[in-house]
Amino acid sequence: MSKWAALRIGYVARRNRIFASPLFQHWAARLPLIRWIARSRADAAFDLLAGFAYSQVLRAFVEGGLFDILKDGPLAADAIAARMGLSHDAALTLLRAGRPLMLAEEPAHDQWMLGEQGAVFASNPGVQAMVRHHRLLYADLADPLALLRADRREPTDLSRFWTYAGALQGATERGEDTAEYSQLMAASQHFVADEVLASVSFNQVKRLLDVGGGHGAFLRAIGTANTHLQLGLFDLPEVVETGRTVLGDAVGAARVTAHPGNFFSDSIPQGYDMVSLIRILHDHDDGPAQALLSNIRKSLAPGARLLIAEPMARIPGAQPMGEAFFGLYLWAMGSGRPRSPAEITAMLRAAGFASIQPVATAQPVNASVIMARA
Repeated sequence: MSKWAALRIGYVARRNRIFASPLFQHWAARLPLIRWIARSRADAAFDLLAGFAYSQVLRAFVEGGLFDILKDGPLAADAIAARMGLSHDAALTLLRAGRPLMLAEEPAHDQWMLGEQGAVFASNPGVQAMVRHHRLLYADLADPLALLRADRREPTDLSRFWTYAGALQGATERGEDTAEYSQLMAASQHFVADEVLASVSFNQVKRLLDVGGGHGAFLRAIGTANTHLQLGLFDLPEVVETGRTVLGDAVGAARVTAHPGNFFSDSIPQGYDMVSLIRILHDHDDGPAQALLSNIRKSLAPGARLLIAEPMARIPGAQPMGEAFFGLYLWAMGSGRPRSPAEITAMLRAAGFASIQPVATAQPVNASVIMARA
């Protein structure tokens, strides 16, 4: 252990002893200079305790159609209750629960409208689709220790949803799953694409290949904003055929080349000056993820670039999203983990990339970006 690590461990141990002291907590709440720190820490601790209740309030707003109802506001609680099929008291309880979360607002007595956050959710069906999707995560986390103790190969609600064989079945067999999958992918890819478009220039790129690109949601966003790009879509055969049609209809079939294959066992198509991995790397454990990066590196000519965009761990200002949310989400999914930029950089070096650069994004909670040059 290094001297610095020993000093750091000693500091953390002393700090924790002080913070755990009832006497320190008593005086911290009363001393003017540090009272605001103690108050903010207490508020954060309560938010941590109550977070599940907050998320369930949001879920009730979404699944009860309350955002759409409040668009017609101001409305009285009785009118809202009738439209939701709830009693007056139940509707009022939900409205009041949403008020401090800024989902609902009561600007006048018994006149309810959308709150600031509520207006954001009401205007974005994709975000609401993500909220509905999280019911699967909540079910898997009903007993978090049981989930962590179980073999990751055991099926979970999340793993069943994300399995290609289930989520991408035809509408006649799995219509509900397919619709939810499509909504979720379109919404989440949109968030990532926005971050990429705001932080990465494609002016010098002629041909872009999206590896594991699904039905082409990311390529559609990038190709629409950069009409000079030739677009390549690489994914499993049953996925890429649909993607070819969907993407071709959006940006023009002449700009789209579909490449069916498995990115672990098949060669990555060559001739592209940029390859993108969008929310792919964190879905896989270390061994397969490293193999994928090596496979991509073999396909790239000198100077070609790899773009990685996904939520990452240990990002300043977005730390809980990384290891607290996606750490458990991916565990429940049965594969992968969130990685820090430093971890991804080390993997890229091991794969043979020469130049690696993190790219700042405005909303790292949606995605962080790393560029690597062959």
